[in-house]
Amino acid sequence: MTNKPLSILHTESSTGWGGQEIRILTEAAGMIARGHKVVLLTPPEAEIAPAAIKRGIPTVTLPVAWKNLEGFRAMRAYLKAHGHEFDVINTHSSTDSWLVAAACATLSNMPPLVRTRHVSTTIHNKLTTKWLYQKATRHIVTTGEALRQQLHKDNSFTLDSMTSIRTGIDLSYYKPLDQQAMRTKLGVQNRPTIGILATLRDWKGHDHLLDAWATLKNEFPAWQILFIGDGPRRAHLEKRVDELGMRDSVYLVGNQDNVPEWLACIDLFALPSYGEEGVPQGLMQAMACGKPAISTPIGAIGEALQDGKTGLMTPPKDVPELTDNLRCLMHDAALREQFANASLAYAQGNFGIDIMLDRMEQVFRNTIAAEGKR
Repeated sequence: MTNKPLSILHTESSTGWGGQEIRILTEAAGMIARGHKVVLLTPPEAEIAPAAIKRGIPTVTLPVAWKNLEGFRAMRAYLKAHGHEFDVINTHSSTDSWLVAAACATLSNMPPLVRTRHVSTTIHNKLTTKWLYQKATRHIVTTGEALRQQLHKDNSFTLDSMTSIRTGIDLSYYKPLDQQAMRTKLGVQNRPTIGILATLRDWKGHDHLLDAWATLKNEFPAWQILFIGDGPRRAHLEKRVDELGMRDSVYLVGNQDNVPEWLACIDLFALPSYGEEGVPQGLMQAMACGKPAISTPIGAIGEALQDGKTGLMTPPKDVPELTDNLRCLMHDAALREQFANASLAYAQGNFGIDIMLDRMEQVFRNTIAAEGKR
């Protein structure tokens, strides 16, 4: 019975792109490879839709990007027709979670809901929210233990109703590559390089990195910075780079499919986030590629970056401290190498995709079994 293939419906209402969407795709593809049936339900305009189709993940598009009557009707109609085909529904964002919960409340014999919480945003203690998380949802998965403890402390969610499962990454893909060869291949200047891999959102801290670089640029004229990723703040960041006169040392290279090759080009990874984090995949990927890192103790980042062992922690929004930590590692190649080796070892022992898939599969099976006993 425990080896019976599962039938899993993932729902994602977000139309943007980031670590959350990448986790959904990674998990879905991994489950399919294990013989499970997986379907993704998402808005037609969502960036995850074509990415899922490209990866061979069965995808249904419906107008579910907003909490409105159209979204509810579309979700309810789909679940009324197809809900019985699934063993479990895994929701991911607020809107799709509400639409699924509301639709299931009006239907009979629907599969149980598992909600994955990817970020550390505050959940309000309203009666409706408590119903969503503690009644309509059968189990909550957080992407870090810090997020699980936060929900227990701030919202009084019972610990046994939640499981922390860190995002897994493919360690056969995210691995160290030859730096010189990758710089030549990608046309990256052969200079010491700081890199940040993140969607260009304000709370990822790109502005703080630019502020620190304004102080360090003249002290380290040989160095450069790569912003890997795209997002809503691109025009703002391009303007700031121009205003600060940094076009000769800061490069926005956009979204890249060949992430390990770009990470190979850098000597130091920086992610000065100040909000809404689980365990950022960019940080995990950089560590798996053998890079020392600087980040902040936001969300569950501390469950990946070990301060003083794999990199340095910086208080959020503390540009002087960020500047000092960057200066420390830019000056000290031996310390960078020490942190890089420790990052690689930690990633290889803790970040593998099979750990995530094993634990998610167990959550699904336990939730299904508990539902059968209700």
